[in-house]
Amino acid sequence: MLHIPKSSNYTTSSIRAKLKPRNSQASGLPQRIRIWEVDDDEHESQGKNILQLSHPLLRSLESINGSLKRFDQIHSQLILHGLFQHPLAAGRAVKNLAHSPSCIPHAVSFFSHLDSPDAFIANTVLRALLNFDLPEVALQFYHHRVLGKYVRPNHYTFPLLAKISALLESIQDGEKAHGSTVKLGLESHLFVQNSFIHMYFSFGKVESANKLFSDRFEEDLVTWNSMVDGYAKNRLVSLARKVFDEMPERDLVSWNAMIAGYMGIGEVDNAEELFVAMPVRDIVSWNSMVDGYAKMDKVNVAREVFDRMPNRNLVSWNTILAMYARVKNYYECLKLFDRMIDTKESKPNGATLVSVLTACANVCNLKKGKWIHSYIRENKNIELDVLLGTALLTMYAKCGIMNSAKEIFDEMPEKNVVTWNSMIIGYAMHGKVAEAFETFFQMEEKGSRPNDKTFICILSACTHAGMVFEGWWCFDLMRRIYKIEPQVEHYGCMVDLLGRAGLLKDSEDLIERIPSEPAPALWGALLSACKKHSDIGLGEMVAKQLLKLEPQDMGPYVLLSNIYAAEGRWEDVDEVRSMMKQNVLQKTTGFSSVDLNQLDLKPLMGGSSHHKKRIVFSMLSEIGVRMKSFLGT
Repeated sequence: MLHIPKSSNYTTSSIRAKLKPRNSQASGLPQRIRIWEVDDDEHESQGKNILQLSHPLLRSLESINGSLKRFDQIHSQLILHGLFQHPLAAGRAVKNLAHSPSCIPHAVSFFSHLDSPDAFIANTVLRALLNFDLPEVALQFYHHRVLGKYVRPNHYTFPLLAKISALLESIQDGEKAHGSTVKLGLESHLFVQNSFIHMYFSFGKVESANKLFSDRFEEDLVTWNSMVDGYAKNRLVSLARKVFDEMPERDLVSWNAMIAGYMGIGEVDNAEELFVAMPVRDIVSWNSMVDGYAKMDKVNVAREVFDRMPNRNLVSWNTILAMYARVKNYYECLKLFDRMIDTKESKPNGATLVSVLTACANVCNLKKGKWIHSYIRENKNIELDVLLGTALLTMYAKCGIMNSAKEIFDEMPEKNVVTWNSMIIGYAMHGKVAEAFETFFQMEEKGSRPNDKTFICILSACTHAGMVFEGWWCFDLMRRIYKIEPQVEHYGCMVDLLGRAGLLKDSEDLIERIPSEPAPALWGALLSACKKHSDIGLGEMVAKQLLKLEPQDMGPYVLLSNIYAAEGRWEDVDEVRSMMKQNVLQKTTGFSSVDLNQLDLKPLMGGSSHHKKRIVFSMLSEIGVRMKSFLGT
């Protein structure tokens, strides 16, 4: 049940943390099909004979605007003048009280004190609970307070209930609400019709939505758009196009829904054709194209469309930044973020910063990462939720600042398995094996179930520290307790761990016990261990096995050549090199990646052909001079 006491001086500290506005820009590309939001002004035409609209108390109700202090003052006046129970006054009081999340419990309490509340007041509270992202509380309020007070729902109530059911992913509640419309004779109302069409599509109940459309009593543009959008989002794009072609009229929503539908199934040509044919485009049209190209990793085309946009919003920037982070073009992601800040077209939100922090982490741009951390602290509207907190601590961990990563980790009110994994791998990367294990144990104590990636992290820690016993323990724990079947990555960690410890025979036995065909990477790890421990016999056998699996891979040739060279077997070295020439294999020149004032420099090993070689050599020379000065040589 919904436990909200009836006292008007109820404090809200216990639930205030859960009350926050819904961010409509947070996810993807919003389709503005206005079937949920219906303003209900029925009270303006009611009660005028009893209470004039010009009454001073009515005007003063507008000044509440979410202020509890102001509400308490007016509340006492309503009681004093005998207007507390009047539907028009009560409705306005609740409507203006529900502007602030901290006042919602008081709005509910006010509702509970009314002898005969009506649907308008009930709808006002329901709408406020939805606006502040509390669909569970809204459903409880409806069942225990609205129906408990014998309030008769109206045609404004059921679109709200349809939305609540969709948000809660509860088809049962949705179907019950739809059944109630039939009992109350409201099933033919246009708002009700459209809302349940949309709801059924959100559950993938295409047949139910289609039946509602076929049995419709009346229709408007919103009805047609709901069908086009619903079919498109369920990947039934041919049916969406059929409805689109039959529409008596179309608006931007119609065109945008079809374009997004085509992009969603990869039919780029059809999407482009519609985009060109549109009589007028809005920012959603452009965003649909950018998003479609980005999801198909058509990076250059997505960027071209992005640059051509007449104007951009937060969704535009978040889409393009997320694309560059996903395709690992981190430098371009950071450059675009700087452009976003400079142009001030949009203000970054949490989704923006997750993409940029991912880029910072992967190029170890600690300076930019710290700037973003400061930005989060200064902007109180940006919540350090699981995604953003995990991205921030990962950035610090990859840059080697584990103290800061731990501070972020401890501050986070909520953690998921990715958060725990990020801390474990961060400790493992920097040789803090004890801390990695301690975090793993805390994870179990807190009831967060490890997944396959958790064990890759902890096995990596064992590998870095050469902890063979602990590695076997984790490998057994994963299979026996958590029922996680080892993948190539887990076997790779164990082969590497055993190989580094010189347990080459154990490593070979483990590979041969793998149920499926061992991946070449496992034999490669064993071959590297053979080189390290100068085991020529096993090394030759492993190399031959590898060459059977991947004859065009240069790696086994190089490793085998190095094994022979370490033992002075130069004739065997020449033979391996001759085999490489016969197979037309050439060793790829290595390079390192350096972030120098946001310049992506990749100097080649053993070469001086880089187009920015003068900058590189000048910087290296200066580093050498400073080191000599520091060492006093």
